[in-house]
Amino acid sequence: MMRNDEEIKGVYQHDENREEQREPADFRKKRRAIFHEAFIMDEEPQVISSTLAFEGRVFSVTRERLRFADGAEHRVDVVKHAASYAVVATTPEGRIVLVRQYRHPVAASLWEIPAGSAEEGESVADGARRELAEETGYRAASVRLLGAFATSPGFCSEIMHFVHAFDLSPGEQSLDQDERITVASFTLDEAQSLMETGQIADMKTAFTIVWMRANGGELVPGRADN
Repeated sequence: MMRNDEEIKGVYQHDENREEQREPADFRKKRRAIFHEAFIMDEEPQVISSTLAFEGRVFSVTRERLRFADGAEHRVDVVKHAASYAVVATTPEGRIVLVRQYRHPVAASLWEIPAGSAEEGESVADGARRELAEETGYRAASVRLLGAFATSPGFCSEIMHFVHAFDLSPGEQSLDQDERITVASFTLDEAQSLMETGQIADMKTAFTIVWMRANGGELVPGRADN
């Protein structure tokens, strides 16, 4: 989608003369632990300044100026987003639990795996259980951590934790006021068909389907991280 430069300038104009600077060092340190040391640059660029440009309900945007080892300086716009959970919930029959809701940025109702933002102080296991129960009503007696991935490392700080939830028992949803969610379970073949027809279009869910197919259609529970 084309963006109007004047609109972009307008976002920053409001904050151009702010004195407040946000130090992102602690924020970066927390995420360094996610990645293997082999993939971390030997010399990180120096953050000269970091200024809040936008603050919304779900994310904020900072304008950061970096100085690299060769002395070059560049501006980077960073979307600051909390960590999140993507819950791969499976029934004893091997069906995958999906939720359907309207996604306004793409003007479509899509089937997805349950997901949501982390809340301060909770463990990944507890947060994934909470998100699953809120969106679907299912309670998971067992969960297993599958991995954590940067969703869009070119501009966004979000780290998404994939969690397998199993030993499910049904219950009541606890939706936010702006949420309207339909819940259903599908075989892997049915989920594949939803993806092929565009009813599944988000990356986390498509990734999950491909992941499960690569493992013979299963996410073997193994050890639960309870």
